[in-house]
Amino acid sequence: MKKVFSIAVLILIVVITSQGQFIPVLGGQRAGTSSAQFLKIGVGARATAMGESFVAVANDASALFWNPAGITQFSEDQIIVSHTNWLVDIRHQFLGGVYHITSQDAIGLSVTVLHMDDMPVTTEVQPFGTGEYFRFGDLAVGLTYGRILTNQFSFGATIKYIEETMDLLKMRGVTVDLGTYYMTGLGTSRFSAVVTNFGNQIQPSGSVLLYGGQKVNSFEKYSPPTIFKFGFAFEPISDESNMLTTSIQLNHPNDNSENLSVGTEYTWMKIFSLRGGYKFNVDEQTFSFGAGVVVPISSVNLSVDYGYATFDRLGNVQRLSLLLRL
Repeated sequence: MKKVFSIAVLILIVVITSQGQFIPVLGGQRAGTSSAQFLKIGVGARATAMGESFVAVANDASALFWNPAGITQFSEDQIIVSHTNWLVDIRHQFLGGVYHITSQDAIGLSVTVLHMDDMPVTTEVQPFGTGEYFRFGDLAVGLTYGRILTNQFSFGATIKYIEETMDLLKMRGVTVDLGTYYMTGLGTSRFSAVVTNFGNQIQPSGSVLLYGGQKVNSFEKYSPPTIFKFGFAFEPISDESNMLTTSIQLNHPNDNSENLSVGTEYTWMKIFSLRGGYKFNVDEQTFSFGAGVVVPISSVNLSVDYGYATFDRLGNVQRLSLLLRL
């Protein structure tokens, strides 16, 4: 086990010092080959501020999105609300709750909504609008179960119903997330392996009328945005006053190149946190950072977190999330 831990640390050092070139730039030709892209938008200001390097951390209710096995890594029942001002005036909302059935079993329910203002309908002969408007929006509802199988190993699964509305067309499907969480026994170090958005191909249903009167009701099928994620995290500093969490995560998507993310979180007195992260081999996205504070309210604790992510040419993304520990 010590040998495995040493190899993991060595890989971490090599990847960081090589400025991300450890990962070959392959797979870019797969971009745009999957559907339901909203399923890839990160949830929670804490996780996204850490560069989305979170599957091996995943110790709050945002684990409903990142790693279903993570809902067993905390003892309180929790509720999370996350709001994201996404690119080009798109808004992304997430609501989730985790309830512990026993000390080994937990269940969770989550709802994800992506929406934007109605947009004007344009045609070849009316490029400035016909006076009509169309609507675009996405919805995902997930049911999660997690269980501690041994003192070191936990497993979790999420089944999600997804729906995309594109004016007169709808895409519906079911996907599955599978996650593991393994404590190595060496300090606080742990590994996680997660597969998200695994499922059958989906296609639009409905019909559209093209300019000229042609009616189209047959469309191609596309796979959901399946991603395999492997993460490692540990706390090099952990005492009553200070905690420093570091994490690294390798991502293998079915619709783009492999990429790497690293993140860190410093927490003082379990009250105030500062976070930062960086993504390697990802178009547009680079740095992210954020902060959080825990506010005691009666017998519960409320965490308020803020995250900021930079996009080179598309602008910036801000997130605000509230986490209630019951």
